[in-house]
Amino acid sequence: MQPQRRIRTGLPALLLGAALLLTTACSGGGAGGSGDGGKGGGASAGARPGNEASQAVVNIKPDDGAKEVETSGVLKISSTGGKLTTVTVADTKGNAVEGKLSGDGTSWEPARHLGAATEYKVHAVAKDEAGRESAKDITFTTLTPKNTFVGHYQPEDGATVGVGMPVSINFSRGITNTEAVEKAIQVTAEPAVQIEGHWFGNDRLDFRPENYWKPGTKVTVKLGLDGVEGREGVYGKQTRTFTFTIGRSQVSTVDASTHQMEVVRDGQVLKNVPITAGAPATTTYNGQMVISEKYKVTRMNGATVGFGGEYDISDVPHAMRLSNSGTFVHGNYWASSGTFGSENVSHGCIGLKDVRGAYDNDVPAAWFFNESLIGDVVVVKNSKDKQIAPDNGLNGWNMPWSEWIK
Repeated sequence: MQPQRRIRTGLPALLLGAALLLTTACSGGGAGGSGDGGKGGGASAGARPGNEASQAVVNIKPDDGAKEVETSGVLKISSTGGKLTTVTVADTKGNAVEGKLSGDGTSWEPARHLGAATEYKVHAVAKDEAGRESAKDITFTTLTPKNTFVGHYQPEDGATVGVGMPVSINFSRGITNTEAVEKAIQVTAEPAVQIEGHWFGNDRLDFRPENYWKPGTKVTVKLGLDGVEGREGVYGKQTRTFTFTIGRSQVSTVDASTHQMEVVRDGQVLKNVPITAGAPATTTYNGQMVISEKYKVTRMNGATVGFGGEYDISDVPHAMRLSNSGTFVHGNYWASSGTFGSENVSHGCIGLKDVRGAYDNDVPAAWFFNESLIGDVVVVKNSKDKQIAPDNGLNGWNMPWSEWIK
């Protein structure tokens, strides 16, 4: 029994001794502590800085797993207690979202809207002043719009066009958030030139340089409309890139008083062609007009452009549209040969001598049709009419540049 009593009385002593040792180690030494305790002991010896938590905290909105997120104005990434060093936002196909870091490095926002009905993954890293990093990853999905719009554009992808051809986009819905929609469309040229957009009403946006394009210019248009809220509750659903090339320069000048058209290509007169312009009661617009459509044979009915039943010709040859309101330069086989170059008898169009059926390539109308590109310019002067409105066809060149860029 005596050994058992010794065990009971010895255990508290051992525990007390261990406690004293622990107290001495934690305190860095007693009153007369050793030099080693003063230099290497204490809290700094027990916890290495590399193991301490970073003071930087990454904050991301929306929350992880969020659904039906708005395509703009919601995604925000920031850091408190440090600066962002890495931000990656991409969809499930790996398409990255470009963004901009604030000057102080504490926040990041996307440079453009996000796509609709798309899942995005976000990875962000921040670093505190001690160089310790903190990271955060989330996934969210943007909304699926119930109402959408698209842009119908000219010219066609891959086309070679004349120097007057603008980029013209007609939207399927009226746009109220014009700034966001215009920002989502990029038009660039090689060689580079300043290109600006101009809205005609709320459903048409045209882009052009200050002066006609230089021949040989290659133009690229990127429609990044997917996810853009064009008007309340109506989102774009179009992502498309198209290109076109500017061909040779051809500008033809119609003088309604002399009944002649001078065709100039690359600065040289190609030919002078006798014409007939609008009669005194139905004059031709003045101004710069761009060929927007070409038809070897087409029907022209006066009722469609406000002339009632004055004419309905089913087989007008070599017709090229100059305005939305019905101005064409076209072949005319029904007027006498002496009309061309001597008098104005049309309902506002520019007529050139032709044959019925458009089979003769030697007549003036056929020659001009074959030598013309969509995007070529036809200038009318000395007509007793007003200047054509800039939005009547692809005719924005009639608007001064100072007004165009407003």
